[in-house]
Amino acid sequence: MVEDQEIAIIIGAGPAGLTAAYELLTKTNIKPIILEKTGEIGGISKTVNYKGNRIDIGGHRFFSKSDRIMKFWKNILPLQCAPAHDDLILKREVQLSESYQNQGLNNKTIEEYDVPDPEKTDKVMLNRARVSRIYFLRKFFDYPVSLTQDTLKNLGFKRTFKIGMSYISTILTPSKPENSLEDFFINRFGRELYLTFFKDYTEKVWGVQCSEIKADWGAQRIKGLSIQKTLENAVKSKFSNASNLSQKDVETSLIGQFMYPKFGPGQMWEELAARILEKGGEIHHYQEVEKIVTDTKHVNSAETMDSRSGKTQKWIGNYFISTMPVKDLIQSFDNVPEDVADVAGGLIYRDFITVGLLLNELKIKNESELKTMNNLVPDNWIYIQERDVKIGRLQIFNNWSPYLVNDPDKVWIGLEYFCNEGDDLWDMSRSEFTEFAVDELVKIGIIKREDVLDSVVLKVEKTYPAYFGSYDRFNIIREFTDEYENLYLIGRNGMHRYNNMDHSMLTAITAVENIVKGVRSKNNIWNINAEEDYHEE
Repeated sequence: MVEDQEIAIIIGAGPAGLTAAYELLTKTNIKPIILEKTGEIGGISKTVNYKGNRIDIGGHRFFSKSDRIMKFWKNILPLQCAPAHDDLILKREVQLSESYQNQGLNNKTIEEYDVPDPEKTDKVMLNRARVSRIYFLRKFFDYPVSLTQDTLKNLGFKRTFKIGMSYISTILTPSKPENSLEDFFINRFGRELYLTFFKDYTEKVWGVQCSEIKADWGAQRIKGLSIQKTLENAVKSKFSNASNLSQKDVETSLIGQFMYPKFGPGQMWEELAARILEKGGEIHHYQEVEKIVTDTKHVNSAETMDSRSGKTQKWIGNYFISTMPVKDLIQSFDNVPEDVADVAGGLIYRDFITVGLLLNELKIKNESELKTMNNLVPDNWIYIQERDVKIGRLQIFNNWSPYLVNDPDKVWIGLEYFCNEGDDLWDMSRSEFTEFAVDELVKIGIIKREDVLDSVVLKVEKTYPAYFGSYDRFNIIREFTDEYENLYLIGRNGMHRYNNMDHSMLTAITAVENIVKGVRSKNNIWNINAEEDYHEE
């Protein structure tokens, strides 16, 4: 280490923390030291490898309306220059690249390379078609819901008529003001469509009534989505290039294409972590932050405990960038006002369970016009709207990337459940939960029990920061942390905001820019994903 070199202590090796470290290495002389609680890279954007079958926890589409983020990703893993395995077999046309530019250290060197062929090398992004549908009444509906002949047929005349009249009523007398997520949905879709397609699924995700959730969630996740936008997109899509990755005029919930690393999202962050180490950064695993030491309004150090050895260590730095859950961060401060501690203690998170199932085949078949391997249904994931089961979403990993599956003749799926740590779902043993999950898919006609070959259960804490509990007083925490001039809160859990990967990365990039420019205000960081018109579903 260079004598008197400035140090940035970064808490968390997820997308935000890794991006901050990389930006510091390529734009400053500040050395980043990342403290990661687990032995893994990528946070909730990691990829889990189970016997050669890879699981993307939660599903991560690599698409952004920020050119800066799209270029960042392609600089780490370039877009494919030749067809992927399933593209070749299905003779499917996708957008390809002919070359890519790799940005060198400090932005001084740019080298051009041939873009890799996914059949010959691993470090590559695939261009994938986005297909998501709703499974309701044991039938498929487009996601977002579209007014097609199939939709009207599946809903039936009576239900369709009620939806139409309800929407007209909402246009004439909208809910003012929008105090809750329920108000938000009804104003954009009408009460009947809300009750049919949004209420039950959203309450599966959050575990509370939509009337108890702040409208902020809708404003950050789907503010541009409505019946009007869906109809406009349907018209535009007739004249658009479906294989083009540039979709800036399309609501993100309606995009047709996205990029995806050959081996899942974790591959992106593992490659970025390797570059960080190569450029002189440090990543220390199993470091759980126990104490933040401050002096007036300045953070001096972070103290961690190694979860394997029990050894404690103090990390002194000039800058501190946190992506750890805000609730945990505040609890680790050495001196916290009572009102700040009270709000932090009341913050709520939703936890997540994925069940990976390896199958011979699905019971449901591909009845769409899209060509797929082994006639598999074409969806990346399916929203399970059925009210008689707990499962929220179903991922079909074969369709994210053919390379996520060890045997291309098998089907590799992920059943996604939303829960709270300590509840009945969370406390089930892995064998009990597997049996429970299989029973649910058999019940709604998606699989046959005899086709299940293998399974794995993964539990992830604090996956979704919630917009209820003490969230309506979050400004008290923000005012407290913003006073520490060398402390920067970024990322999803770091800001208690339902950010996507690109928003989390933008908060990291902006934090580093503030450090470089000497900007003390954190407003531009907090404004990300609060003022933009792009939001993922």
